[in-house]
Amino acid sequence: MTRPPNDPPPFDNPTLVAARADLVRELRRFLPEDAVLIHEEEVRPYECDGLSAYRQLPLLVVLPRTVEEVQRVLRLCHARGVPVVARGAGTGLSGGALPAPDGVLLSLARFTRILDVDPLARTARVQPGVRNLAISEAVRPHGLYYAPDPSSQIACTIGGNVAENSGGVHCLKYGLTVHNVLAIRIVTMDGEILELGGQALDSPGYDLLALFIGSEGLLGVTVEVTVRLLPIPERAQALLAAYDDVTTAAQAVGDIIAAGFIPAGLEMMDGPAIQAAEDFVHAGYPTDAAAILLCELDGTNREVSEQLAAVRDLLLAGGATEVRTARDEAERQRFWQGRKAAFPAIGRCSPDYYCMDGTIPRRRLPEVLRRTAELSDEYGLRVANVFHAGDGNMHPLILYDANQPDELARAEELGGRILELCVAVGGTITGEHGVGIEKLPQMCVQFSPEELSQFAAIKTAFDPEGLLNPGKGIPTPRRCSEYRQLPNRPSPVSSPAP
Repeated sequence: MTRPPNDPPPFDNPTLVAARADLVRELRRFLPEDAVLIHEEEVRPYECDGLSAYRQLPLLVVLPRTVEEVQRVLRLCHARGVPVVARGAGTGLSGGALPAPDGVLLSLARFTRILDVDPLARTARVQPGVRNLAISEAVRPHGLYYAPDPSSQIACTIGGNVAENSGGVHCLKYGLTVHNVLAIRIVTMDGEILELGGQALDSPGYDLLALFIGSEGLLGVTVEVTVRLLPIPERAQALLAAYDDVTTAAQAVGDIIAAGFIPAGLEMMDGPAIQAAEDFVHAGYPTDAAAILLCELDGTNREVSEQLAAVRDLLLAGGATEVRTARDEAERQRFWQGRKAAFPAIGRCSPDYYCMDGTIPRRRLPEVLRRTAELSDEYGLRVANVFHAGDGNMHPLILYDANQPDELARAEELGGRILELCVAVGGTITGEHGVGIEKLPQMCVQFSPEELSQFAAIKTAFDPEGLLNPGKGIPTPRRCSEYRQLPNRPSPVSSPAP
């Protein structure tokens, strides 16, 4: 991958210092003093998101409390041509919330209210700063929950989930954010409020709701979200299957789906990830296994009992060396705790790691895992694999040491090769982390120049001046031209292997 050049800090640039002072005067006409952060030590926590290899100080940070304040901030910035980057909890992993050195970082951290819960309609109306897990906690007394559950759900916010179209371990059966959001309110760069979607299953006109979800803050700022809630299943039970070969475990994923089962969750971890997670949370994982599958079935008591027996037999017939059924709710939670803690657990095994995100057809899992292992050897960097196996969303974790010369550059190049492998087998470069600044080169591989120009046209329709989250998501033609001229780079829109 090609890292963007680091821009000079805004605090060292006389032109930016003057621009900041002028902007601060205008902002403080309608924002309280604690809502405008201008000192270096105040804005430093906002210099990156979860992809900490990319860092940039913003010109300043604003923390509005109301929709009207968001409108006024955007109108002011629009009138002055100042870039704006909206930020939630900062748990994103593609650099999507990386600030602009000459722009405003707009934090939605103070939008934390659950505005309304309708148990009969099974909906909740929330502000964008509400944590993902907090929705389920709030509606549990009604026997309901919010299905998308990314690994960072304890911290990530619903506005960020909308921006990245987040999924989670239960997305196979219940879908991504786009399948669980009914409506959103957004503010455009010029301060206009738009309402997309509605309470009905369908709404008139173009499906702008689906267009906006996953748009990574390029089209507008989310200020309210109406989510769909689901009844808590009568029973949920998890199976853990151990394998002595990674490709055998990968094959079992396709076998489960081919047999007609749609688990609530179907996750896979390889040996390094298993060991790290077990050392970290003591989930009871078999550390001598080359891979494990976590398969959760939910529904009525009767259907879960029937499916458990059938899936257990299928897994054993497919080469599992051991299949365990969670004995109680506490053990089921431990199984998932280990999976959701895999990313921080890997952080204990290496000074640094680089988390990738690509999606492939399930049938290609064994092949892609073999090829990833070969690339790992080629680059001399260890790779731990943790992913949503049921829908083919891979999260290879590349272990490296940023203190060693060129290791970060090699990790980025290896990550790019893995993403290009995903495209080559008929997949895509992202499942839920977004493109951000990280995957811009691979956008040039997956899409043709004509397709990229259409993406840019959509961006222009919402944000003609290109002030919202500039430099993210859509590469420039020049950048693509330069990337494609690098040696050994595939042509755009590679054909899937037979």
